[in-house]
Amino acid sequence: VQLQASGGGLVQVGDSLRLSCAASGSTFSGSVMGWFRQAPGKEREFVASITSSGTINYEQSMTGRFTISRDNAKNTVYLQMNMLKPEDTAVYYCAVGFGYNRPIRSPTLYDYWGQGTLVTVSS
Repeated sequence: VQLQASGGGLVQVGDSLRLSCAASGSTFSGSVMGWFRQAPGKEREFVASITSSGTINYEQSMTGRFTISRDNAKNTVYLQMNMLKPEDTAVYYCAVGFGYNRPIRSPTLYDYWGQGTLVTVSS
């Protein structure tokens, strides 16, 4: 299984970005896909998770600004990020977990991870 994340970059406060993560190498029906982020000097934190049937869970502080979505035909998960803040600066990772029918917040329950894409929000 491979996950390829893309879409990161340098943006200004208040800007938007859309991250993508394309998965390959397996059947992804019945899988959970998630986004996490890790800022410099901090632990990896949960952002959002979505099941193949579309059930979603967000980290509460990101609700309203971030939207996770998924295209099962393309095996791709997206993260739309709006009204970006400097504290959103981090490497964003996508992940996939198999065998779950609910969103997963714990990184230890995911089976495969992408390489990460850097988002830098400049003030």
